[in-house]
Amino acid sequence: MHSDNLPAWQHHHRFNEGNAAAERGTRAVMWITAVTMVVEILAGWWFNSMALLADGWHMSSHAVAIGLSALAYASARRYASDPRFAFGTWKIEILGGFASAIFLLGVAGMMLFGSAERLWSPQPIHYREAIVVAVLGLVVNLVCALILGKAHHHGHGHDHGHGHGHDHHQGHHHHQDLNLKSAYLHVIADAATSVLAIVALIGGWLYGWSWLDPLMGVVGAVLVAVWAKGLIAETGKVLLDREMDHPVVEEIREVVEAGAEGEETKVTDLHVWRVGKGVYSCALTVVTHAAGLTAEDLRQRLAVHEEIVHSTIEIHHCPDGGGRT
Repeated sequence: MHSDNLPAWQHHHRFNEGNAAAERGTRAVMWITAVTMVVEILAGWWFNSMALLADGWHMSSHAVAIGLSALAYASARRYASDPRFAFGTWKIEILGGFASAIFLLGVAGMMLFGSAERLWSPQPIHYREAIVVAVLGLVVNLVCALILGKAHHHGHGHDHGHGHGHDHHQGHHHHQDLNLKSAYLHVIADAATSVLAIVALIGGWLYGWSWLDPLMGVVGAVLVAVWAKGLIAETGKVLLDREMDHPVVEEIREVVEAGAEGEETKVTDLHVWRVGKGVYSCALTVVTHAAGLTAEDLRQRLAVHEEIVHSTIEIHHCPDGGGRT
């Protein structure tokens, strides 16, 4: 059995270099969100708007969740060179994204409960004042989305600076920063609930549809829950190493088995898991009739896929090949 000697966290270190922009962006958005949250909650209570209160409390959990995202980046950076983390600290970021998704579900439940309460017990609303605050919240959310979008493009451009020698496979491997995506989803969810609050308040102000305010709270809760579910599925897949349906798995199998004509090398056991944003480790067992085939030969074949940063290879030579096991 053979394994490359360089620790995978050293391979992966270069892929973390682009996270500084994401960390700065999430930290800035956290503070902006926290300040806006306080304004919206106070205004919603003062003007008696459930849609505005829902948006404010919704934003409060976003401030905490986005703070978790920033903390995840800081922790991953702090321990990036710690050899005790066998495959680096990238999954701290994924864990941050997963926690943010759980917060999103909590927000959805809180919005749903509050809106249902107002449907049964309507209260008078100061529409004009509430609309002004809701518009302010929307503007803040759009600014935060621009900040995180800029951080995303910075990191994306950095990743592509490490060119692959296999452009024909490039389309298969579009990777996202799930921690940054979780922060971005929180901001977009805020923006969506701000829009719903504005629509509800205008409808109530112009047409007297007071029921529209809590109804939009229900719609917002469902929307947030759907987004949260998708993010939980994405981050959970990485945390649980559910990667065996990824295109890179078949690519590894193909390149290992694509030897010289008549070589008859077969992969009998293969495990692939993600250890960074767009980078993987694999452990494989092959059976071959080629007496001289070595683990280094197979590693050279795998080198065409730069995203494979660590491989453990076991070779079984068939007796009729005259080789060793």
